[in-house]
Amino acid sequence: MIYSPNNVKIPADWSITRADAILNHINNPIRSQSLKDGIFFHYSIPAIQDTGDGKIEDGIDIDSDKLLLEGGEILISKLNPEKGCVIIAESHEIPTICSTELVPLRVKSASSVNSKYVFYVYSSNSTRDLLASRSESATRSHKRVNPSEIAKLKFPLPPLNTQNQIANYLDRETSHIDALIQAKENLLTMLTEKRQALITNAVTCGLDPNVPLKPSGVDWLGNIPEHWEVERTRWLFKERNERSETGEEEMLTVSHITGVTSRSEKDVNMFEAESNEGYKICFPGDLVINTLWAWMGAMGISPLHGIVSPAYHVYIPLSRIEPAYIDTIVRLPIFASEVTRYSKGVWSSRLRLYPEGLYEVYLPVPPLEEQRQIVDHIKVELNKINKFQSAAEQSITLLKERRSALITAAVTGQIEIPV
Repeated sequence: MIYSPNNVKIPADWSITRADAILNHINNPIRSQSLKDGIFFHYSIPAIQDTGDGKIEDGIDIDSDKLLLEGGEILISKLNPEKGCVIIAESHEIPTICSTELVPLRVKSASSVNSKYVFYVYSSNSTRDLLASRSESATRSHKRVNPSEIAKLKFPLPPLNTQNQIANYLDRETSHIDALIQAKENLLTMLTEKRQALITNAVTCGLDPNVPLKPSGVDWLGNIPEHWEVERTRWLFKERNERSETGEEEMLTVSHITGVTSRSEKDVNMFEAESNEGYKICFPGDLVINTLWAWMGAMGISPLHGIVSPAYHVYIPLSRIEPAYIDTIVRLPIFASEVTRYSKGVWSSRLRLYPEGLYEVYLPVPPLEEQRQIVDHIKVELNKINKFQSAAEQSITLLKERRSALITAAVTGQIEIPV
């Protein structure tokens, strides 16, 4: 018998079944108003994607309707099905609920169907691809598949004994792969911490471990080399407020992850003005700060000539400052925390950093040549770290591909399962 999504031949003692023949679609809605006085174990798509589980939440913090669960349901996301967000709900001492973006299915008879096998079917590449092909765009960044497509999916079903063997085998093998992935992710975390420590130490203490130190008088800096100066940014930068007459210059954007880059390089979906006339001009070497997101670290030295939103602020580093040295400082989380102290706004997520706030911040100022040496040192060391990061990321990608391929092969009968 041929299983059409993969166009593969399944074993002779297997059958092709439709999900609703062996699974019940559970639909027990509960209004958000009914949740306000309770504590719940909540399966949401963000929580599942971030932690592989749900989490305990106070009902007062839940502002949308949910589905009530008993435990044992297979939860399949109808949102962006190609991501394969699937989990088996556990039973808890407190009420268990899930997002209405999840489709709960429960086996009709445990004597003929293994829930874990079904979980792996819905986690397989073949199912992801099939459901993704039947999904429709909900927004620019989200696709949604009709729950009926999930509940009526056709897939291979072996005898119960074989289902049990496949589920146990995949439990063992995926656990082993997951442990390898976790080890690589731990390495990436360690490398990220090493990166931050390298930069922070270099721009606040210099490169000579034996140099005499002195108190900087600034909390976030601590002790600095004795021959360095500490200056307020007021004396190190001059605001640039030049405006584009045509709006035809390259549009730039600023983020806490990539610093200043061309908007054309980013996959961004945002409002675009009919004309960019009057946008602020920046030149290579200018410091550009996203006023609204400075508290997150959205700032950096521009490598490009272009224009930025009038809501941004652009600053010219004066002659005592090497732009590349400043770029390493302003991209540090500790610096973002410092400028947040001088930002204005009622809500922490709506703080704005204006020039008068930036000018209150102090910076370490080594001699200009030492600034350049620090930048060169950081580049060399970061190149080493980047190589390790790239290798770890590639390894994670390959392990995830191996995991997905193994699941797909097992639930379509393409590999022999050790007994």
